[in-house]
Amino acid sequence: MKIAIASDDKKLISHHFGKALGFVVFEIENNKVISNSYRENIGKNSGECGSCNHSAMINNIQDCDYVISYGMGQRIYNDLIMSKIIPLVTEECNVEEALNKLMNNQLVNRKDKLH
Repeated sequence: MKIAIASDDKKLISHHFGKALGFVVFEIENNKVISNSYRENIGKNSGECGSCNHSAMINNIQDCDYVISYGMGQRIYNDLIMSKIIPLVTEECNVEEALNKLMNNQLVNRKDKLH
């Protein structure tokens, strides 16, 4: 299983999926992290409304089963689901804490935070 977590600094979860600088990608086997890497968020928002390239962002993490972010828009949420990536919107701020909660089935998906 692979999990991508939107982050600018590899420690804190980005507040917005489309503006995140990148993703910390964890590979999990038997509920243990076996590797991690950092991928630039290709297609990220340039600051102008509608400037995200959803296809580029999704293709960059297409091998992941889950993606975690503090916030995202309804459209990218739906696009991720269509691409068979499970999006999770969380109140967690820390990458490691969110990862641990997901692995222990304790991470709450706050769909009410979608915009």
